[in-house]
Amino acid sequence: MSQPDTDAPYTESEIIMTTVRFVTPFVLTYGLFMTFHGADSPGGGFQGGALVGVVVLLLAFAFGARPTREWIGNGLVTGLAAGGVLVFAGVGLAALRLGGNFLEYDRFVPLLGADGTKYGMEAIEIGGVSAIVAGVIMGLFFLTAAGYAGGENR
Repeated sequence: MSQPDTDAPYTESEIIMTTVRFVTPFVLTYGLFMTFHGADSPGGGFQGGALVGVVVLLLAFAFGARPTREWIGNGLVTGLAAGGVLVFAGVGLAALRLGGNFLEYDRFVPLLGADGTKYGMEAIEIGGVSAIVAGVIMGLFFLTAAGYAGGENR
């Protein structure tokens, strides 16, 4: 019995590929909608970021994990997670700098007007939490898909 060729290109059902091509824009749009409207309606940064991350998983299931990872790139995945952490910490530390507690959005009112609290919360949800969640979901998926090399002590 011969071993399967592990370097063969990934091929999947045309039905799955067509379905993913059709569904992906809608899932991405809904994820962005949940992210941007999370402060005023059900949803938020976590749910929206999860849906945005799942879009990449859908593409990987249809077209293969390796080609999707090469297309997305490690820089984007790392940039989302690290950038989200920087935004989250930046907003929190800005509130501390203004004399409040960490993430005390009321401290932004003198600088940004009556909507200062809303802007602080949206910065956390859109720029922080959603980016972190999307980056972590994609990163964990790609790490899991790469598999375990086994045996090496690192």
